[in-house]
Amino acid sequence: MSLPSSLSHRERALLALAALLSVAAVFGPAVPTPALGSAPFADGRPWGALPNAMDVLSNLPFAVVGIWGLRWLHWLGRAHDAQQDAEPLPFDALDCAWMFFAGLILTALGSAFYHLQPDPTRLAADRAGMAVAFAGLVGVAVCERVSARAGWPAAWVALAGGLLAAAICHRSGNALPWALVQFGGLALVLALALARPVPGAIGLRLGRVVFFYALAKLFELADPAILEATQQLVSGHSLKHLTAALAALPVLHALQAMGRQTLRHNSGAAPLTA
Repeated sequence: MSLPSSLSHRERALLALAALLSVAAVFGPAVPTPALGSAPFADGRPWGALPNAMDVLSNLPFAVVGIWGLRWLHWLGRAHDAQQDAEPLPFDALDCAWMFFAGLILTALGSAFYHLQPDPTRLAADRAGMAVAFAGLVGVAVCERVSARAGWPAAWVALAGGLLAAAICHRSGNALPWALVQFGGLALVLALALARPVPGAIGLRLGRVVFFYALAKLFELADPAILEATQQLVSGHSLKHLTAALAALPVLHALQAMGRQTLRHNSGAAPLTA
């Protein structure tokens, strides 16, 4: 077999990590899903007929950034097509970015649906949307720091793993596969943030993505404490949604920088209206 010898060291390490997480998910001990309880989040205040209003409405930034990113990707493709003798775009990374921003919209919908009336079925829908966004992010990160050819397969493997983990957690109550997807994927992105970008990288600041995501998790853990500290103004869980949406901005910024570079090399490109 000549395939293994054609893989780079980083690609081999990526395959090894995927295999390790898969083995841990299959053979690891079952971790029970914490019971939702009657009040799973600190802020259950309604706004008119809208229950849990802040935790529902704080998902809007996911949709805003997702739509904004998809518009930029659409414009970038049109600007490239209008340019004669244009340099090839990093289509592998851009395909993963399409998945990422579409996943943000699905995350907004799934999370809002869940927080309207938290229950296990709605939680599974919430996690399914998150799995799409997370898979796209993993794909972009792999394109940036491992290789372009590995990004799209990595995104689809992460997507399949995330959706399967969410289904297992819902059907059996075993939260281990979902924890491995979430925290194993975060560890992968953190490790890639410490690696040098590969040639053709779009310039994504992965360290900023990790920072905002980690900050969002801290807000989540301090949900009731933050609500009390802010005198019932905002809860930690609502801040979690807002901060997690900020983690998408470095991806958007990298696309905008690419778009400005496209304009500089093509004065006849479509106007920047995204």
